[in-house]
Amino acid sequence: MTEAALSTETPTGVIHALELGPMENFVYLIEDRASGRAAVVDPAWDVPEVLELARRHGVTITDILLTHSHHDHINGIEAVLAAHDAQLHLLKPEARFWGADLGRPTLLHGGDHIRLGDTDIEVLHTPGHTPGSACYRVGDRLVTGDTLFVFGCGRCDLAGGDPEQMFHTLKHMKERLPTDLLILPGHNYAEKPVSTLEEQIEGNPFLHFDDVGRFVHYRMDYHDRHRHGPYGPVPAGQEMPDQA
Repeated sequence: MTEAALSTETPTGVIHALELGPMENFVYLIEDRASGRAAVVDPAWDVPEVLELARRHGVTITDILLTHSHHDHINGIEAVLAAHDAQLHLLKPEARFWGADLGRPTLLHGGDHIRLGDTDIEVLHTPGHTPGSACYRVGDRLVTGDTLFVFGCGRCDLAGGDPEQMFHTLKHMKERLPTDLLILPGHNYAEKPVSTLEEQIEGNPFLHFDDVGRFVHYRMDYHDRHRHGPYGPVPAGQEMPDQA
């Protein structure tokens, strides 16, 4: 899938995307048109390709935003910092969980805003995949990392995972966020690369649960044994058909 096919306009610029690495990661470059600045989200795998993307669009990478600290989302940080004098941003709970020597990062809290030229980036604290997982909202676009995939969600059995937190995070997102938000996930695991929140509320099985116990069972026991990619929509009420 080409970068052009994944690019999406914002009121003040463009969010470019590259699919990189063996785990089908999406690495995003948030471009602010007025200032020529850019923020790279979760730099990993093929950093020369990320740097070439910035060069091709005539922008300078001034910021690095992390959705979380698992290796497949951070293994390109040092290479980006070697090429650009960029500021690293992550949530304070994620810095504690990660425990790495990060130098002087900007530690964020849910509800904070990052200013990238004319582009406003809202920080959402969305724990569940890790304690300090974050989503980044740019206008009507939401970069979701491993919190929310298209027709899926991140695992909760890896380091830092908590399925009960994930349940409450997804429930809060479903109830509080505008349904016309375009979801930009951390991996290309589905039959389509992006989707609206409205479409996810209708077809993402992880957004269909009202009971935390049933959600935890589905996420931790049922899903990975019965559902295989690429993910597609699941009608409400058919998440666990053999248990109906």
